[in-house]
Amino acid sequence: MAESINAFQMAQRQFDHVAQMLNLDPQVAEILRWPTREFAFRIPVRMDDGSIRLFTGYRVQHSDARGPAKGGIRFHSAETMDTVRALAMWMTWKTSIADLPLGGGKGGVPVDSASISFTEKERLCRGWIDQMWRNIGPRQDVPAPDVGTNPQMMGWMMDQYSKLVGQYTPGAITGKPLGGGGSLGRTEATGYGVIFTVREAMNHLKIDPTKATAALQGFGNVAQYAAIGFSEILGGKVMCVSCWDRQDKIAHTFSHPDGINPRFLQSITDQYGSIDKNKARAAGYLIEDGDIWIAKDVDVLIPGALEGQINGESVKRISDRVKIIAEGANGPTTPEADETLKSRGIFNIPDFLCNAGGVTVSYFEGVQNDMNYYWTQDEVLKRLDTKITIAFNSVFEMAQKEGVYMRDAAYMVAIGRVVKAMELRGWIS
Repeated sequence: MAESINAFQMAQRQFDHVAQMLNLDPQVAEILRWPTREFAFRIPVRMDDGSIRLFTGYRVQHSDARGPAKGGIRFHSAETMDTVRALAMWMTWKTSIADLPLGGGKGGVPVDSASISFTEKERLCRGWIDQMWRNIGPRQDVPAPDVGTNPQMMGWMMDQYSKLVGQYTPGAITGKPLGGGGSLGRTEATGYGVIFTVREAMNHLKIDPTKATAALQGFGNVAQYAAIGFSEILGGKVMCVSCWDRQDKIAHTFSHPDGINPRFLQSITDQYGSIDKNKARAAGYLIEDGDIWIAKDVDVLIPGALEGQINGESVKRISDRVKIIAEGANGPTTPEADETLKSRGIFNIPDFLCNAGGVTVSYFEGVQNDMNYYWTQDEVLKRLDTKITIAFNSVFEMAQKEGVYMRDAAYMVAIGRVVKAMELRGWIS
């Protein structure tokens, strides 16, 4: 089990560590330690039974120094202002590391998305926009889907925003459905971006990807396409995936002696990332404890679920064979675990580099919305590969030049770009 940790305090600790390494002016560091703006509000929703339920909504805009704030909206029962703050801060570094003209933001509602109906979701989405529309938009802050939200929900949000401002404004929200202002390639973007970084790491470490194995935590959108990419793009073998079972209310790990077939598992997975146990068992899959993924004897670990999963205790279970940890999730590794990974020489691809594929294609979506001209899927994925490869190499070169851990190098590149933008705009001197 993950140890209890405050995500925002963890994000601040990571930032403080690199701010010291950069000898950042303490006044500038204090600005970047905190969000620029925070919103907390109430959303009354008429439920299907006629009752009115009051939901809490959050939006945090950490920085808009490099451009409009950018980041998803989570519908997750464990959401708090501090998790949203942390995710917004990480988004600032993520858009910077990918060299996108955007800042960082995040939103959320503490609700289990699976516990409310389709029509209740729509009313909640429109209610969230009703509260926030004056403070978001293509040139202010651009939300997108995240845990517990999906393209259809973004379509409702974009529609509500357009109604309130009085004109069709597809660029106000990204991650929309195809045909409703969405971009081809967005579904695969984050997972494939993870795999592009893994490929680059393998190139530097002289690992043959066709002989490599991986274990994944999670089987939502990111992990599904990371698994598909590891198999189909790299030619490697995924030995297991671990995911939350909505019926049992616990996590299970699905493994197969010959390696899993991610396309098959995707076909028996519901919209919330829960795999059908009976169909998997009938196909010869072994169903194990949900935490066993981290102890698998593989070359690559891909945590692709929630934050804090590789911590001071669970890191001890990582096999000596593991050479790369690719952080598909946001904040999956605690600072305590980082120290162990450093001492063991395990190559870490930090989250805001590793999973930047999603926000990169979200940016592409906004560009296409502005042009009112849409690219083919092949064009989108080639542009994504180029962006992610350049981003990885900028971080790797910094790590080599300064002799630092990859996470520290990624922060050094990202923070440096944000501070430079603040200087150029005259915010600091």
